[in-house]
Amino acid sequence: MSFVHRANLYQCAVVALSACLWLAADAAQAQIRVGVTISLTGPQASLGIPEGQTVELLPRSIGGHAVEYIVLDDGSDPTRAVTNVRRLITERNVDLIMGSTTTPNTLAFIDAAAEAKTPVISLASSARLIEPVDANKRWIFKTPHSDSHIASSIAEHMSRDGLKSVAFIGFNNALGEAFWEEVNRYSAKHGIEVVANERFSPTDVSVTGQILKILSARPDAVVIGASGTPAVMPGKTLAERRYKGRVYFNHGVSNNDFLRLCGKDCEGMYVPTGPVMVAAQLPDDNPVKSEALKFKQLYEDRNGAGTVSLFAAYTWDVGLLLNAAVPAALKQANPGTEAFRAALRDALENVRDLTTATGVVNMTPKDHVGLDHRSRVMVQIRNGTWHLVP
Repeated sequence: MSFVHRANLYQCAVVALSACLWLAADAAQAQIRVGVTISLTGPQASLGIPEGQTVELLPRSIGGHAVEYIVLDDGSDPTRAVTNVRRLITERNVDLIMGSTTTPNTLAFIDAAAEAKTPVISLASSARLIEPVDANKRWIFKTPHSDSHIASSIAEHMSRDGLKSVAFIGFNNALGEAFWEEVNRYSAKHGIEVVANERFSPTDVSVTGQILKILSARPDAVVIGASGTPAVMPGKTLAERRYKGRVYFNHGVSNNDFLRLCGKDCEGMYVPTGPVMVAAQLPDDNPVKSEALKFKQLYEDRNGAGTVSLFAAYTWDVGLLLNAAVPAALKQANPGTEAFRAALRDALENVRDLTTATGVVNMTPKDHVGLDHRSRVMVQIRNGTWHLVP
């Protein structure tokens, strides 16, 4: 049975079971409810399905309280993500929202979550989700790298190797725009000229026109600002047109579905990503290696060798954040209350020196991701696998 089918059955079972146990739960210790909205179907399902599989591995008890995860599919659609969040808040009285998979989906429901004073830990990357920390975004946290972490890694790598010009092709949505801004900013910092900026939709079937414009600019490198399997198309088109320069993807392609679909066309291309993708190749003094290896083994024992993805790791990190923050929140209030949600928000903001499968997290009132340079590595695609670049 597929994960999506199992997730749907699980949702039905949760609804039925909750109705039967509602009074018993109130009488016993209050249950912690985590509402999850992720993209199990639609263009970003290759990211959402590993997230959903990882939810099944998250802690079911923290601080002596049972934890329930209520999983809803947003179909890669921002409107549906908002509907899910409103349902989870009003119908299920969740203490925290996890998700969504993508930046546009999460941006869409920030106001709804903030209005309900419900903390969110997003699985999407854009710093726009958490910056600047205003009255609404103070409720929003995230586990993925910010675009600045990844764009700076690309610019540093290009500069180290003496590249002088770069072209960009990315999604024509909030994800693409946010990543473009960071690529443009860090390229300028390293004296690298941006010679083209092209866009495409995740549902497009061709990017030939955009790639031809890029090739006419003769860049030393091309950066692809797209996530999931739709990012395959620009990479394949560059290979088909025999582009000889350097190609970088963003971290949104860090899963084996991408490698499988891109095949030999992506040979030699680069991806800045999280340590979990090359956990066994990390030097022993890397502070993330132990946790990354632990999660990789746990995930692949359940889902098969070679299946770990960065999106799965981001989801695992949510569980680690909850393990760190929930005990502090429980000292202030009981789950299911506005006071508990506020205390959980405050506790998340004060997480310090937490080693995750992605990096070492130090949250602050102005930084709701808390990652530094230890969270990123540069890898190259060789023979259909990820190889750490020293």
